Amino acid sequence: MYYLTAEASFDGAHFLSGYEGKCSNLHGHRWRVILKIKANELQAEGQQRGMVVDFGDVKNALKKETDFFDHSFIYEEGSLKETTVAALKDEDFLMRVVPFRPTAENFSKYFYEKFEEYGFEVAEVTVYETPNNCASYSK
Repeated sequence: MYYLTAEASFDGAHFLSGYEGKCSNLHGHRWRVILKIKANELQAEGQQRGMVVDFGDVKNALKKETDFFDHSFIYEEGSLKETTVAALKDEDFLMRVVPFRPTAENFSKYFYEKFEEYGFEVAEVTVYETPNNCASYSK
């Protein structure tokens, strides 16, 4: 089995609704996303001969998906009052609503599924929320 690994990061704020502890408060992270792609065999012909996939394609996908969240406030759908959302939008804050609690665990699955949509044979996605704490997802 061949493996190809690439990573990107983004800065984003979040909070955990319904959590008792510090993470219930709005705070930020440098999120680090590590994508691991697998292949039983390398490409046999063409421009990508001898490759799993072109690193450029992987880097472009990573950049697109992580840039979407960069310097945004990420919050779970339904976790804020409508008036709060309206006030933040009125201030022109970049907000990204997700259908899940924005944890490293949920982000690892989210990005796994996103990268599958690019046609990559994803082995695993790991998301670091701090330099020492991460979560991984694989099937």
